[in-house]
Amino acid sequence: MDDCAQQRPLFTFGVIADIQYADIDDGFNYTRTRRRYYRSSLQLLRNAQESWSESAVKPEFILQLGDIIDGFNKGHDASDRALDTVLRQFGSSPVEVHHVWGNHEFYNFSRSSLLSSKLNSSLLGDRSRSGARAGSDIYAYHFSPFPGFTFVVLDAYDVSLLGREESSEEYRSALSLIKQHNNNEDLNCPPVLEGLQQRFTMFNGGFSKDQLDWLDSVLSSADEKQQRVTIVSHLPVHPCSTTPICLAWNYDELLAIISSHSSVVCVMAGHDHDGGYYWDKDTGVHHLTLEGVIETPPDDNAFGTVSVYEDRMVLKGSGRISNREFLFSQCHSDTDDRAG
Repeated sequence: MDDCAQQRPLFTFGVIADIQYADIDDGFNYTRTRRRYYRSSLQLLRNAQESWSESAVKPEFILQLGDIIDGFNKGHDASDRALDTVLRQFGSSPVEVHHVWGNHEFYNFSRSSLLSSKLNSSLLGDRSRSGARAGSDIYAYHFSPFPGFTFVVLDAYDVSLLGREESSEEYRSALSLIKQHNNNEDLNCPPVLEGLQQRFTMFNGGFSKDQLDWLDSVLSSADEKQQRVTIVSHLPVHPCSTTPICLAWNYDELLAIISSHSSVVCVMAGHDHDGGYYWDKDTGVHHLTLEGVIETPPDDNAFGTVSVYEDRMVLKGSGRISNREFLFSQCHSDTDDRAG
């Protein structure tokens, strides 16, 4: 292992989640139990950018795991201004950024607006084979930064009340689904006080059959080519990697697809600002939920740099983000000791 630690990685990438920038004073989360540092989040992004730019091995790309600006911007008529501010900071370095969409993207913009915005990074996706996109208005795509490795960006609000026109069939279908589980007048309130049923809230969503079928196809191709696949979603998809209130509605369907393939090595998500981690012994898949910038004090940090090798990925965390090592499937017997 000591010899492996000295190896140069095949490639590296940066990861950051839930920046939720707004030019407003500090506030609190929905339950008023956690402080949120709206203005300071921009400085924490600068810290991350400076660290990545000064690294001996520069990241190939950055994964921005969603909620890039806060929903409060909408009420202040500042959505476009706030987004421009954050994207300008990302643009201060030449490294490409893959943007994931979270609930706060949809608080600020319609789905059609997002598809035509700079937050649509699907043009960076792999165009070398058919099916690079999941569907016309589904924001899901894959890309390969290095031979043998594929990243799949998923749309966790494909099935959701957020970002859908109330007159649309998609909205009516999502409303019917959530009301089967949540009878509250305010659908942002979880239907129960504990348990997995808590996930059926308006700030969560899920994956349509079209998107799941597309993912199944992408993973089948990756299986055949013996590629390593990392799946990226704003919403966590394993109950042991997050609190139930942050879990995707139909996480179980996604996990079933993952378990039917050999190529998936890791799932990365945001949304749960406390973060989380779980190694699924049955599939060998690592589920990482990244701590959120928005609830990170101004004198701390919340970003990571991942170095990818033939047999593992190594996360070097900064501030609230822990260092972790994700061994790939052939090393399962060692993972209990080394995964974090």
